[in-house]
Amino acid sequence: MDKHLRKLLTVITEASLERRLVEDLRQLGARGWTITDARGEGHRGKRTSDWEHGGNIRIEVICDAALAERLVAHLQERYYDHYAMVLFVIDVEVLRPAKF
Repeated sequence: MDKHLRKLLTVITEASLERRLVEDLRQLGARGWTITDARGEGHRGKRTSDWEHGGNIRIEVICDAALAERLVAHLQERYYDHYAMVLFVIDVEVLRPAKF
């Protein structure tokens, strides 16, 4: 099995940001992403996905380390002060590196 190291950037944030974030991902060079509805509870209280723009989404991007750093810096600078957003980056091994 031929494995290759990449980064998995996970963004959990307000669903109302989805269109803006997708455009940011495109402009910054992400080759793909997965978006799912997310529910949970944190220091800002319980968040549900009952209403299209009232819930949270989870965006996952697999990419190289340099792109992960650019994405994180952009998201922190542009959104952290005004929106509920959690970012985390972990190492992942992929089997088809050309896709990422």
